[in-house]
Amino acid sequence: MNTANKDVKVIDLGLIDYKECWDYQEKLFNSIIELKIENRKSNQNIPTTNYLILCEHPPVYTLGKSGDLSNLLLNDDELKTKGIDFYKINRGGDITFHGPGQLVMYPIFDLDNFFTDIHRYLRFLEEAVIKVCAHFQLQTERYDGFTGVWLDTENENARKICAMGVKCSRWVTMHGIAFNIKTDLNYFKYIIPCGIEDKDVTSLQKELGEQCPTMPEVKEQLLLAMKEVFEISEMQVNGID
Repeated sequence: MNTANKDVKVIDLGLIDYKECWDYQEKLFNSIIELKIENRKSNQNIPTTNYLILCEHPPVYTLGKSGDLSNLLLNDDELKTKGIDFYKINRGGDITFHGPGQLVMYPIFDLDNFFTDIHRYLRFLEEAVIKVCAHFQLQTERYDGFTGVWLDTENENARKICAMGVKCSRWVTMHGIAFNIKTDLNYFKYIIPCGIEDKDVTSLQKELGEQCPTMPEVKEQLLLAMKEVFEISEMQVNGID
C-alpha cells in the first residue's frame, strides 16, 4: 500500500466549461490510478497526490449513470434556445444543474490516504457543507434516505441546498458537490432535481437574503471545513498540475 499522504492540492478554476473541467478531473483521476497500479506492480510506495477542485460552470444539466432522462423536462431545441448544455456523465445520482453562483467542489482523493469507506466519505462531504452553513448562521442537516444537505427535513418544506454525486474506482474519487450560493434557481424548474418530485431546491441567498456571504467567503469556509473533517495535513492552494 502507498505511504499515506494527507496533503491536498487545491485548484481554483473559477468559471470553467463543464466538459473542460470534466476532462481535467479525468486526467488527475487517471494519474492517481496509474500510480497506484504501478506501485502494486513494482512493489513501490510512491505517495499519491490528493486534489480538490473548486469552480463554477456556465449553465449545464448533468445526468448520472443511474439517472432517468425523463427527469429532464426540455428537449434539445429548448436547451439550445436557453443556452444550457447537457451531459450524461459517469457519476452516481440522477439529474442536477450547475451554473454561475453555485460553488462546485470536486475532490480527487485517494481514499487509501484517508479511509476506505465510500459511505463515510459521502457523510464527510455533507458534514463539511453543514459546518459552512452553520458558520453563516443557517441550520442545515442530512435527510434520511437522501444524499446532500437539506433544510427543514421534518416538514413538507424540506429543500436541498447542496447536491452530491461521486465516482470511485480503486478508492480514488471524482465528481463531488454542488452548493447553491447565489444560483439562479429558475433553472431547476426545467428538471426534476435528483429525480425527487416533491422537494424544493434552495440557496444561501434565498435563505439569508442580504446576509448571504460572497463566493470567496464561502470558499474559504469550505476549505477550512474540509481540512477539519478529513483531518487534512496541509492545503496547497492553486497547486495546479
